[in-house]
Amino acid sequence: MDGELKDFLKASKLELGGAVAALGDGHWRYGVDDDKIGWLVLDRTDASVNTISDTVLRELERHIEQIEADPPRALVMRSAKSAGFAAGADIRALATMDADETEKLLKEGHALLHRLEGLSCPTIAAIHGAALGAGFELALACDYRIAITGASFGLPEVRLGLHPGLAGTVRLPELIGPLAAMEMMLTGKTAHTKRAKEIGIVDLIVEERHLRPAVLAIAHGKVAKHNRGVMAKAFDLSAARSLAAERMRRETQKKAPKEHYPAPYALIDNWAQHGNDRDLMQEAEITSFAKLLQTDTSKNLIRAFMLRQTLKQGGQAADKIANVHVIGAGIMGAEIAAWAAMQGKQVSVTDPDEAALGQMIKQATRICKDAHKDSLATRDTLDRLMPDPQGYGLRHADLVIEAGPENPETKASIFADLAKQMRAGAILATNTSSLQLAGLTDHVPDKARFAGLHFFNPVSKVPLVEVVSHKGTSADTRDRLMGFCTAIDRLPVAVADAPGFLVNRALMPYLLEALLLMDEGISKTQIDRAALDFGMPMGPVTLADQVGLDICLDVAESLNKSLDTPIAEIPSMLREKVEAGDLGRKTGRGFYDWSDGTPKPDSEDKISFNLTDRLILPMLNACAYCLREGVVGSVDELDAAMIFATGFAPFRGGPMHYAQARGHDALHACLKEFEKSHGARFAPDPYWSKDA
Repeated sequence: MDGELKDFLKASKLELGGAVAALGDGHWRYGVDDDKIGWLVLDRTDASVNTISDTVLRELERHIEQIEADPPRALVMRSAKSAGFAAGADIRALATMDADETEKLLKEGHALLHRLEGLSCPTIAAIHGAALGAGFELALACDYRIAITGASFGLPEVRLGLHPGLAGTVRLPELIGPLAAMEMMLTGKTAHTKRAKEIGIVDLIVEERHLRPAVLAIAHGKVAKHNRGVMAKAFDLSAARSLAAERMRRETQKKAPKEHYPAPYALIDNWAQHGNDRDLMQEAEITSFAKLLQTDTSKNLIRAFMLRQTLKQGGQAADKIANVHVIGAGIMGAEIAAWAAMQGKQVSVTDPDEAALGQMIKQATRICKDAHKDSLATRDTLDRLMPDPQGYGLRHADLVIEAGPENPETKASIFADLAKQMRAGAILATNTSSLQLAGLTDHVPDKARFAGLHFFNPVSKVPLVEVVSHKGTSADTRDRLMGFCTAIDRLPVAVADAPGFLVNRALMPYLLEALLLMDEGISKTQIDRAALDFGMPMGPVTLADQVGLDICLDVAESLNKSLDTPIAEIPSMLREKVEAGDLGRKTGRGFYDWSDGTPKPDSEDKISFNLTDRLILPMLNACAYCLREGVVGSVDELDAAMIFATGFAPFRGGPMHYAQARGHDALHACLKEFEKSHGARFAPDPYWSKDA
């Protein structure tokens, strides 16, 4: 953390600016310094991250009343949390509200921010870290925004099936123009420091140590306020808004169909109708937000958000892991190493191929760039990432992650060698995706400190990690690995050492069914379109290519050997592709040609519900098996794992939540019909017959 920020956070607890003690003992503190600058500091007493709740807004109202009565020369609003400005609204509280309660709260919030906006003194939001959702809307009500280097801004409500609700749909278009504002709100994308300045969100970018001079410059009228451009004013005309709105609907439909995601379309409609009338736009925003909050889409997306928090909480144990050694600098090993280094771990990597180690450094640089790390943060990441051909880092490692080939003999050889070099007390984890740990324990240095860390490719994009325990794994090892995943900003789910663990066990029947449908003469584009229409982020044939057809074959064969009942017949076309070397994206050709990028199935053939069920029900049946067999501990953990590892249609709340909505009896009956017509692979799992 920046030293000056540490000093501010420390000072904000007692006094501000060294002159007047801060007033208030709740979520807000207010004080005026020697230069008559007022400092209004948000510091939620019940959380490590600021969120905007009903209580926070009511406390803010009392401070605004005081400031209205005795205004300072300028008012600075900022956070006393090192994590950032504010993460948005209190989602847990929102989720419990009905439409009338929501409208009442939003109307009060609008009135309060209108008073903040109307203060007689200049108002300045000083932002470090993230200002998201309602937190960003609070900053938008200020006259100026100063970004501390590294700050970011976003209105991600669309990811919860909503749009901004505290006048963000009004103030952001007024500030940066409707087109840029609508793009941010419709996609939920974040604008980082430099981009935020370019598009007009931010007036100044400063280092923490220069914040006070910047505030004083604004207070003395030396910084001009940002004004709307000529192009933005052109959209005051309804005809211009109508044309732009129609284009927005077409583009949005490509990624978020209206029948699944109504929020973006409600936002577009509100702007098209009322974009030139501030009062009407605010009224429409409130009514629309309250209505959207009651939709199944919003409820399920909020459920997905809560599931993410549940997985994070499951990894709260201290990991006590500072030094990580990765064995293997292939695709997975390099990603794991780079990601861990970016999150602050000291990482060394061994691989017999020194060219792979060099490629790893390039990959780490790309990951930092994609994560919007500046040159200093990227340098720090690379300083923590050490190519280590001789394996010197092993003797210091708290955690060793093996990411070698999926071959039991190779892994046995690696483990036997590690027994001679690992320090006592270190944890050994394998990244295997298809091999059961029970078959590997004979060769590990310490069975109690051996487990699985199954990351998904690409590690920098897929947040889930399966933490796999075999029968001898100690509780301390499991808890530390769960904590390690949380410490590197990944989502851990604890699973048992079962064939395919959880995600691959559930995903493979879905992928194989897609290939069996191709064997029946159904086109790959129609199959993929059925999955996309259901809400999956990618069709199963495309996904098989993305994963790698060789990996799909290995996992399918491993599952069929390990399970009492094979999951499905392995289609001959899969073996033929692998034998021909057409392995999917990584070789440029699989079932699709990847030479022009990710294929986009555009089939306009009518998709039957039967085809969708042929794909989805095998996955649901496998999920039921995993719950019944104790592979995963709960429905919530299973749903979270499938959403965050496979992208299972989040607006459906997860596969088991979807199954509950369909009805277990209905699913059982449908599976029985498929069993009659397509074979034993559709035999309903006993889970569906009991109350669960």
